[in-house]
Amino acid sequence: MSTLEIKDLSVSVNDKPILSNLSLTVNSGEIHALMGPNGNGKSTLLSTIMGDPDYTVTHGSIMLDGKDVLSMSVDQRSKAGIFLAMQYPIEIPGVTNSDFLKEAINARRESPIRLFEFYRLMEGAIHDLKMKPDLAHRFLNQGFSGGEKKRNEIVQMKLLKPSIAMLDETDSGLDVDALKLVADAILDLHQTAPMGMLVVSHYKRFYDYLHPSHVHVLINGSIILSGEKDLIERIDSEGYDWIYRQYGIDPSNNGKTSSGLLGTCATKGAFNGNL
Repeated sequence: MSTLEIKDLSVSVNDKPILSNLSLTVNSGEIHALMGPNGNGKSTLLSTIMGDPDYTVTHGSIMLDGKDVLSMSVDQRSKAGIFLAMQYPIEIPGVTNSDFLKEAINARRESPIRLFEFYRLMEGAIHDLKMKPDLAHRFLNQGFSGGEKKRNEIVQMKLLKPSIAMLDETDSGLDVDALKLVADAILDLHQTAPMGMLVVSHYKRFYDYLHPSHVHVLINGSIILSGEKDLIERIDSEGYDWIYRQYGIDPSNNGKTSSGLLGTCATKGAFNGNL
């Protein structure tokens, strides 16, 4: 059982405040949907938890099972069980997927994983995500399509088995078939090795697959409203205007409007997420 506890967190970038007194607790076995208009701090929160040096914590705390996450380096956070599926996975020429993953797994173990066991696990994950058989020998994300990069993030998650997983618009760039495939792989892992999950998406269909236990709306750097899945349904049908009205929020504070609704479905071809 793991618990990620964020308390009164404030974060800035280049002295510009982004998050303000944000509090959130994620436990093993829970799936938290994090919603909100673009530019309101969702990716900032995930990146801060993972330790991106571009973000400065000005107040508050992040604790994982009673340990101070903010005092940890990025690799220490990863070893402690925190995983981030990035919104924009980077390409690393010269480093194969197999070498990258084997080193990442061994960093979490007292003794190195046996080569046969590693390839068995990796081949199983590649099969589950319907990736190309030569994935293990390809350079990390180099020459991958957007959808391949996102599926490769889930391959990594399946092998690393984190205690807290954060997915930053993992569904963007996936066609409708790949979206279901990725969601099934996430749910399978969540059920076999229950983890806490924090999922950012603009698309109702993705949340329909994942069945989040908690839903949060982040606006102007703060969680304004929390609820259950019916909150996703209302935002999908009405947008965010009713939240602005109900809570007296001026959307012009961040230059955003509330006219757009959640995307209700993926296309048969690849779609671009509302990044």
